[in-house]
Amino acid sequence: MKALVCILLLLETFVFVVQQQVDGGLNEKEISQQISSEDGRQNPPQTDTLRAEASTDSQQYCDLGIPDIHAALRELTATVTEQKANIRALETQLRDEMNKKNEEISNLTLGQVELRKENRDREIAFSAGLRESGDGYIGPFTDEITLTYRNVITNIGNAYNPITGVFTAPLKGAYMFRISVFSHGPTASAASIYKNGERVVIAYALQPQRELNASNGVVLILEVGDVVYVRLWPNTRIFDNNNNHSTFSGYLLFPLREDNLCKM
Repeated sequence: MKALVCILLLLETFVFVVQQQVDGGLNEKEISQQISSEDGRQNPPQTDTLRAEASTDSQQYCDLGIPDIHAALRELTATVTEQKANIRALETQLRDEMNKKNEEISNLTLGQVELRKENRDREIAFSAGLRESGDGYIGPFTDEITLTYRNVITNIGNAYNPITGVFTAPLKGAYMFRISVFSHGPTASAASIYKNGERVVIAYALQPQRELNASNGVVLILEVGDVVYVRLWPNTRIFDNNNNHSTFSGYLLFPLREDNLCKM
Protein backbone atom coordinates (compact mmCIF):
# COMPACT_ATOMS: atom_id res chain seq x y z
CA MET A 1 0.00 0.00 0.00
CA LYS A 2 2.82 2.37 0.87
CA ALA A 3 4.46 1.65 -2.42
CA LEU A 4 1.23 2.52 -4.21
CA VAL A 5 1.03 5.89 -2.42
CA CYS A 6 4.59 6.63 -3.45
CA ILE A 7 3.85 5.89 -7.05
CA LEU A 8 0.71 8.05 -7.03
CA LEU A 9 2.66 11.02 -5.64
CA LEU A 10 5.28 10.68 -8.32
CA LEU A 11 2.60 10.53 -11.01
CA GLU A 12 0.89 13.65 -9.65
CA THR A 13 4.18 15.57 -9.70
CA PHE A 14 4.87 14.41 -13.25
CA VAL A 15 1.43 15.52 -14.43
CA PHE A 16 1.87 18.90 -12.79
CA VAL A 17 5.22 19.49 -14.48
CA VAL A 18 3.86 18.56 -17.83
CA GLN A 19 0.84 20.87 -17.37
CA GLN A 20 3.10 23.77 -16.46
CA GLN A 21 5.22 23.22 -19.52
CA VAL A 22 2.10 23.23 -21.69
CA ASP A 23 0.80 26.45 -20.08
CA GLY A 24 3.99 28.39 -20.50
CA GLY A 25 6.82 26.35 -19.11
CA LEU A 26 8.78 26.39 -15.87
CA ASN A 27 12.41 26.84 -15.31
CA GLU A 28 14.43 24.37 -13.29
CA LYS A 29 14.18 26.47 -10.13
CA GLU A 30 10.42 26.64 -10.34
CA ILE A 31 10.21 22.90 -10.97
CA SER A 32 12.40 22.26 -7.91
CA GLN A 33 10.26 24.56 -5.82
CA GLN A 34 7.11 22.89 -7.06
CA ILE A 35 8.45 19.44 -6.23
CA SER A 36 9.52 20.69 -2.77
CA SER A 37 6.14 22.26 -2.24
CA GLU A 38 4.29 19.13 -3.25
CA ASP A 39 6.61 17.03 -1.16
CA GLY A 40 6.06 19.29 1.82
CA ARG A 41 2.32 19.24 1.32
CA GLN A 42 2.05 15.51 0.94
CA ASN A 43 4.85 14.58 3.29
CA PRO A 44 5.19 17.01 6.26
CA PRO A 45 8.43 16.82 8.32
CA GLN A 46 6.81 14.63 10.91
CA THR A 47 6.25 11.93 8.25
CA ASP A 48 9.93 11.40 7.26
CA THR A 49 9.94 7.97 8.85
CA LEU A 50 6.82 6.99 6.92
CA ARG A 51 8.39 8.21 3.68
CA ALA A 52 11.53 6.14 4.32
CA GLU A 53 9.40 3.07 4.95
CA ALA A 54 7.49 3.73 1.74
CA SER A 55 10.75 3.94 -0.17
CA THR A 56 11.90 0.65 1.34
CA ASP A 57 8.59 -1.04 0.52
CA SER A 58 8.74 0.34 -3.02
CA GLN A 59 12.21 -1.15 -3.47
CA GLN A 60 11.02 -4.47 -2.10
CA TYR A 61 8.01 -4.32 -4.42
CA CYS A 62 10.29 -3.68 -7.38
CA ASP A 63 12.57 -6.52 -6.30
CA LEU A 64 9.58 -8.85 -6.10
CA GLY A 65 7.89 -7.68 -9.31
CA ILE A 66 10.86 -7.44 -11.70
CA PRO A 67 12.76 -10.70 -12.41
CA ASP A 68 16.52 -10.96 -12.40
CA ILE A 69 17.32 -10.22 -16.06
CA HIS A 70 20.88 -11.52 -15.82
CA ALA A 71 19.72 -14.80 -14.32
CA ALA A 72 17.12 -15.16 -17.09
CA LEU A 73 19.74 -14.49 -19.73
CA ARG A 74 22.08 -17.04 -18.18
CA GLU A 75 19.30 -19.61 -18.15
CA LEU A 76 18.41 -18.81 -21.77
CA THR A 77 22.04 -19.10 -22.82
CA ALA A 78 22.34 -22.48 -21.12
CA THR A 79 19.17 -23.65 -22.88
CA VAL A 80 20.44 -22.49 -26.28
CA THR A 81 23.77 -24.19 -25.68
CA GLU A 82 22.02 -27.42 -24.75
CA GLN A 83 19.83 -27.23 -27.85
CA LYS A 84 22.87 -26.64 -30.06
CA ALA A 85 24.50 -29.72 -28.57
CA ASN A 86 21.34 -31.73 -29.22
CA ILE A 87 21.21 -30.48 -32.81
CA ARG A 88 24.85 -31.43 -33.38
CA ALA A 89 24.21 -34.88 -31.95
CA LEU A 90 21.15 -35.26 -34.20
CA GLU A 91 23.12 -34.13 -37.24
CA THR A 92 25.82 -36.67 -36.44
CA GLN A 93 23.23 -39.41 -36.06
CA LEU A 94 21.54 -38.49 -39.34
CA ARG A 95 24.89 -38.35 -41.12
CA ASP A 96 25.82 -41.80 -39.81
CA GLU A 97 22.46 -43.18 -40.88
CA MET A 98 22.83 -41.64 -44.35
CA ASN A 99 26.32 -43.09 -44.70
CA LYS A 100 24.96 -46.49 -43.67
CA LYS A 101 22.10 -46.23 -46.16
CA ASN A 102 24.50 -45.19 -48.93
CA GLU A 103 26.73 -48.15 -48.10
CA GLU A 104 23.73 -50.49 -48.20
CA ILE A 105 22.67 -49.05 -51.56
CA SER A 106 26.21 -49.44 -52.88
CA ASN A 107 26.35 -53.05 -51.69
CA LEU A 108 22.92 -53.67 -53.19
CA THR A 109 24.08 -52.24 -56.51
CA LEU A 110 27.17 -54.46 -56.48
CA GLY A 111 24.96 -57.39 -55.58
CA GLN A 112 22.66 -56.64 -58.50
CA VAL A 113 25.63 -56.48 -60.86
CA GLU A 114 26.89 -59.82 -59.57
CA LEU A 115 23.38 -61.27 -59.85
CA ARG A 116 23.05 -60.09 -63.43
CA LYS A 117 26.44 -61.60 -64.25
CA GLU A 118 25.45 -64.83 -62.55
CA ASN A 119 22.19 -64.87 -64.48
CA ARG A 120 24.11 -64.38 -67.71
CA ASP A 121 26.29 -67.35 -66.75
CA ARG A 122 23.12 -69.38 -66.28
CA GLU A 123 21.84 -68.58 -69.78
CA ILE A 124 22.83 -71.90 -71.33
CA ALA A 125 20.41 -73.77 -73.57
CA PHE A 126 20.43 -75.38 -76.99
CA SER A 127 18.23 -77.41 -79.30
CA ALA A 128 19.10 -78.78 -82.75
CA GLY A 129 17.56 -80.94 -85.46
CA LEU A 130 19.48 -83.67 -87.23
CA ARG A 131 19.36 -82.38 -90.83
CA GLU A 132 20.17 -78.86 -91.92
CA SER A 133 18.07 -79.25 -95.09
CA GLY A 134 16.28 -81.91 -97.11
CA ASP A 135 15.20 -85.27 -95.72
CA GLY A 136 16.67 -88.78 -95.47
CA TYR A 137 18.14 -91.49 -93.27
CA ILE A 138 21.43 -91.70 -91.44
CA GLY A 139 22.56 -95.33 -91.02
CA PRO A 140 22.66 -98.17 -90.58
CA PHE A 141 26.40 -98.60 -89.85
CA THR A 142 28.31 -101.53 -88.45
CA ASP A 143 29.79 -99.36 -85.67
CA GLU A 144 28.46 -96.56 -83.46
CA ILE A 145 28.86 -93.07 -84.85
CA THR A 146 28.49 -89.65 -83.24
CA LEU A 147 25.50 -87.79 -84.66
CA THR A 148 25.95 -84.16 -85.65
CA TYR A 149 22.76 -82.15 -85.27
CA ARG A 150 23.35 -79.38 -87.76
CA ASN A 151 20.02 -77.57 -87.81
CA VAL A 152 20.58 -75.33 -84.77
CA ILE A 153 17.28 -74.02 -83.42
CA THR A 154 18.61 -72.47 -80.20
CA ASN A 155 22.16 -72.12 -78.89
CA ILE A 156 22.21 -69.66 -75.99
CA GLY A 157 25.71 -69.50 -74.56
CA ASN A 158 27.21 -71.24 -77.63
CA ALA A 159 28.05 -74.34 -75.62
CA TYR A 160 26.86 -76.68 -78.40
CA ASN A 161 29.04 -77.19 -81.48
CA PRO A 162 26.99 -78.11 -84.60
CA ILE A 163 30.15 -79.16 -86.47
CA THR A 164 31.11 -81.89 -83.99
CA GLY A 165 27.70 -82.48 -82.38
CA VAL A 166 29.28 -82.05 -78.92
CA PHE A 167 28.04 -79.96 -75.99
CA THR A 168 30.80 -78.66 -73.67
CA ALA A 169 29.85 -77.50 -70.16
CA PRO A 170 30.98 -73.89 -69.57
CA LEU A 171 30.43 -74.11 -65.79
CA LYS A 172 29.73 -76.65 -63.12
CA GLY A 173 26.04 -77.40 -62.70
CA ALA A 174 23.04 -79.63 -63.15
CA TYR A 175 22.00 -79.97 -66.80
CA MET A 176 18.99 -81.50 -68.49
CA PHE A 177 19.42 -83.35 -71.85
CA ARG A 178 16.86 -84.95 -74.15
CA ILE A 179 16.94 -86.85 -77.46
CA SER A 180 14.22 -88.00 -79.82
CA VAL A 181 14.61 -90.56 -82.64
CA PHE A 182 12.29 -91.11 -85.60
CA SER A 183 12.40 -93.64 -88.42
CA HIS A 184 10.40 -96.28 -90.32
CA GLY A 185 10.23 -100.04 -89.88
CA PRO A 186 11.36 -102.66 -90.19
CA THR A 187 14.87 -101.34 -89.30
CA ALA A 188 15.24 -100.33 -85.65
CA SER A 189 16.12 -96.78 -84.60
CA ALA A 190 18.27 -96.25 -81.50
CA ALA A 191 20.57 -93.52 -80.12
CA SER A 192 22.33 -92.98 -76.80
CA ILE A 193 23.36 -89.92 -74.76
CA TYR A 194 27.03 -90.06 -73.79
CA LYS A 195 28.92 -88.16 -71.14
CA ASN A 196 32.72 -88.11 -71.43
CA GLY A 197 32.73 -91.40 -73.40
CA GLU A 198 30.24 -93.18 -71.11
CA ARG A 199 26.75 -94.20 -72.27
CA VAL A 200 24.08 -92.79 -69.96
CA VAL A 201 20.60 -93.36 -71.50
CA ILE A 202 19.18 -94.73 -74.74
CA ALA A 203 16.13 -94.07 -76.92
CA TYR A 204 15.12 -97.21 -78.88
CA ALA A 205 12.22 -98.07 -81.21
CA LEU A 206 11.46 -101.15 -83.37
CA GLN A 207 8.43 -102.37 -85.34
CA PRO A 208 8.01 -104.23 -88.60
CA GLN A 209 6.47 -101.38 -90.60
CA ARG A 210 5.36 -97.73 -90.70
CA GLU A 211 6.73 -94.95 -88.48
CA LEU A 212 8.50 -95.52 -85.23
CA ASN A 213 9.86 -93.06 -82.67
CA ALA A 214 11.27 -92.92 -79.16
CA SER A 215 12.69 -90.32 -76.75
CA ASN A 216 14.57 -90.15 -73.49
CA GLY A 217 16.17 -87.62 -71.18
CA VAL A 218 18.52 -87.33 -68.23
CA VAL A 219 19.85 -84.80 -65.68
CA LEU A 220 23.64 -84.78 -65.50
CA ILE A 221 26.04 -83.13 -63.05
CA LEU A 222 28.80 -81.63 -65.17
CA GLU A 223 32.11 -80.07 -64.31
CA VAL A 224 33.57 -77.33 -66.46
CA GLY A 225 34.79 -78.91 -69.70
CA ASP A 226 32.69 -82.09 -69.50
CA VAL A 227 31.22 -83.11 -72.86
CA VAL A 228 27.84 -84.59 -73.81
CA TYR A 229 26.90 -85.97 -77.24
CA VAL A 230 24.66 -88.53 -79.01
CA ARG A 231 25.72 -91.75 -80.78
CA LEU A 232 23.72 -93.91 -83.20
CA TRP A 233 23.65 -97.63 -82.38
CA PRO A 234 25.17 -100.09 -84.86
CA ASN A 235 22.77 -101.56 -87.43
CA THR A 236 20.10 -98.94 -86.75
CA ARG A 237 19.04 -95.84 -88.61
CA ILE A 238 17.45 -92.45 -87.90
CA PHE A 239 15.35 -90.23 -90.15
CA ASP A 240 14.76 -86.49 -90.22
CA ASN A 241 13.47 -83.70 -92.44
CA ASN A 242 12.49 -80.04 -92.07
CA ASN A 243 9.91 -81.08 -89.43
CA ASN A 244 12.79 -81.87 -87.02
CA HIS A 245 11.59 -85.30 -85.92
CA SER A 246 14.99 -86.25 -84.48
CA THR A 247 16.46 -83.68 -82.07
CA PHE A 248 19.09 -83.18 -79.39
CA SER A 249 18.45 -80.56 -76.65
CA GLY A 250 19.96 -79.49 -73.37
CA TYR A 251 19.99 -76.64 -70.86
CA LEU A 252 21.40 -75.64 -67.49
CA LEU A 253 19.04 -76.23 -64.60
CA PHE A 254 21.19 -74.45 -61.99
CA PRO A 255 24.90 -73.95 -61.27
CA LEU A 256 26.68 -75.85 -58.49
CA ARG A 257 29.56 -74.71 -56.26
CA GLU A 258 29.81 -77.56 -53.76
CA ASP A 259 32.63 -80.01 -54.39
CA ASN A 260 31.18 -82.98 -52.54
CA LEU A 261 28.19 -83.72 -54.78
CA CYS A 262 27.80 -87.12 -56.34
CA LYS A 263 28.15 -87.26 -60.09
CA MET A 264 25.94 -89.13 -62.43
